[in-house]
Amino acid sequence: MQLAFAVEAWRRKSGPAIRRWLAAVGELEALSALAGYAYEHPADPFPEFIEEAAYFDARGLAHPLLPEDRAVRNDVQIGGELRLIVVSGSNMSGKSTLLRAVGVNAVLAQCGAPVRAAHLRMSPLAVGASIQIVDSLQDGRSRFYTEITRLKQIVDLTREPLPVVFLLDEFLQGTNSHDRRIGAEAIVRGLLRRGAIGLLTTHDLALAEIAEALGKKATNQHFEDRLENGTLLFDYCLRPGVVQRSNASN
Repeated sequence: MQLAFAVEAWRRKSGPAIRRWLAAVGELEALSALAGYAYEHPADPFPEFIEEAAYFDARGLAHPLLPEDRAVRNDVQIGGELRLIVVSGSNMSGKSTLLRAVGVNAVLAQCGAPVRAAHLRMSPLAVGASIQIVDSLQDGRSRFYTEITRLKQIVDLTREPLPVVFLLDEFLQGTNSHDRRIGAEAIVRGLLRRGAIGLLTTHDLALAEIAEALGKKATNQHFEDRLENGTLLFDYCLRPGVVQRSNASN
């Protein structure tokens, strides 16, 4: 009984502060993690922030979780006149990793951490990503419905003060090519109209036509592979234009 009274007295006195204590511990843990990353990667620079509507210019960009001796660095620049990069390529060629590299480095930069790039110049951005979308038997959701719900969240994010960088992986894969082509262009145009910039990846070369329809606001880039002695080889280098071959048949 005495212990119960003591606990209740402590709860009345200190209970309201617990949420603040946990927030302080969480912030300390986050700052320690960022400091640890900076210590372990002394060659990674801090980003440069500029006051532009939406801008992301990375030179020598790579994913921070890839070992330095395996990471292949690429340049990614969006903002200003160019608002969209459509990335085509075969399976395992590096499309999804590129999107993750952009997103993770944008988050690291805005946390005050160094980034995995030779140089990163960007404006403050909210990151909206649709990557690795899966269906759910438990929730009764198809992959397509789950993706559409996620896309709506990204569109809603454009109503917030910060401009959005959107990262759309295998865009609208859960529907037919005709609807995918029409829907993808409509969604992209809507995002660009709201001041967003971004990248989308695709296996469907019909979606590469979106860049042509948007003129100077968009461009096509691609990853490619080659088959040697029955083995698929990838160099993970981003190139201009639309991919001209696929590895599925091989």
